[in-house]
Amino acid sequence: MNSLTIAWIAFPFLVGFIIVLIPSLARQLALGAALTSIGYATLTFAQPNPLSLTLLDNFGVTLVVDALSSYFILTNALVTVAVIIYCWQQSTKSAFFYAQTIILHGSVNAAFVCTDFISLYVALEVISIATFLLIAYPRSDRSIWVGLRYLFVSNVAMLLYLVGAVLVYRVHHSFTFAGLKGAPPEAAALIFLGLLVKGGIFISGLWLPLTHSESESPVSALMSGVVVKAGVYPLARAALVFAEIDPIVRGFGVCTALLGVLYAVFEKDTKRTLAFSTVSQLGFVLAAPEVGGFYALTHGLVKAALFLIAGILPSRSFKELQQIAIAKPIWIALVIAAFSISGFPMLSGFGAKVLTMENLAPWQVIGMNIAAWGTAAVFAKFIFLPHKPADQSQEKRSIGVGFWLAQVVLIGGLVAANLVYIEAYTVSNIVKPLVTIALGWLAYFLIIRRVSVKLPRMLEQFDHLIGMMSVVLVLLFWAVFA
Repeated sequence: MNSLTIAWIAFPFLVGFIIVLIPSLARQLALGAALTSIGYATLTFAQPNPLSLTLLDNFGVTLVVDALSSYFILTNALVTVAVIIYCWQQSTKSAFFYAQTIILHGSVNAAFVCTDFISLYVALEVISIATFLLIAYPRSDRSIWVGLRYLFVSNVAMLLYLVGAVLVYRVHHSFTFAGLKGAPPEAAALIFLGLLVKGGIFISGLWLPLTHSESESPVSALMSGVVVKAGVYPLARAALVFAEIDPIVRGFGVCTALLGVLYAVFEKDTKRTLAFSTVSQLGFVLAAPEVGGFYALTHGLVKAALFLIAGILPSRSFKELQQIAIAKPIWIALVIAAFSISGFPMLSGFGAKVLTMENLAPWQVIGMNIAAWGTAAVFAKFIFLPHKPADQSQEKRSIGVGFWLAQVVLIGGLVAANLVYIEAYTVSNIVKPLVTIALGWLAYFLIIRRVSVKLPRMLEQFDHLIGMMSVVLVLLFWAVFA
């Protein structure tokens, strides 16, 4: 199993190199590498004990594959498969696009098995470069600027992270996560700041809405579905290892869930709404780290499906969409995904939300229930869009088979993953989400639909993003010292 794990980590990078040499097989090779990850994730779920592999003992470079990482790996695999299938028939996607997609896939996989700070640093930096190249792929002035903005913010965050990692090594002569215990408080604060920024958490993650909303839909699906989780996974892992860190991570989870849903409720642009929803849902992952892997899986599948759907809607404006009847098949896919993220039974979002709520600390309950109610209100904006049969709708663009196959992968995954926590189906567990959804829809019809509120975007501006990092760093210093 150890040799298989090393081969699995290296395989996507090898495939990316081969794609450059044989561009005519780019799609097939990329799809094959992503399918390999599905097979590996399935195999790890069947393992009775976690896999731990030490690569450089003197430096604490170790890999761990357990239930938590397996959920994240499976998320990465399914989302990547769906994106490759979605792009299959698009002549605008060259071999370079598929090479970068599979390199991104491999580096995200590596981030999900690292349990030392230096390997994680390398994986996160490769993720940043591959993501930048995908954002800037259209080569327009706008895409290049958005990509450079993302890269600059990411590099500043990772520089601070690296300083923290060096401080850990200076004390223990090891980069292992366990080195946080006994390291200077500023080491934990700097490392956590880097991860919070990479994960799009709280105000340090306000780079996310513009980046995700302005990228091409398949790239947005990758970023929202898996890329940001490369920063969230180590935070969840650290919360499980250190009891002292757990309340800090949970606190950021609650604040992030509330901040994201506040913006998403009043947003009038579909892709920005989905991006702010991603911020909020990442808070759910961190609010209950012990079950965060399952929530990450359900969110990754839902958000990838929704971003791909948003890319084929006739408009990004909710106001315009209210005047344009979208095709019923597209609306049905949209409703299924929106129902899952709202916590509706028979989809995995229901079990994930129930499991998360059952593992909250008492002080988190009110905040997370408000966030769940807000999520239902946000996705009511999508669910109640007007729709007609495909031959009667005003949207006449042909939708390729790749789109529908991608939706089958993602929505099919939501249905299948519903079996993971079948114990959730009790009367009380079913009634509570349904009441929450009903109240969210009521808020949408009585308030949100009738009120036009434009929240300020000042904190999203480039020159304020670094300032937000400073604010979060001060909060982290206070929390760690406390």
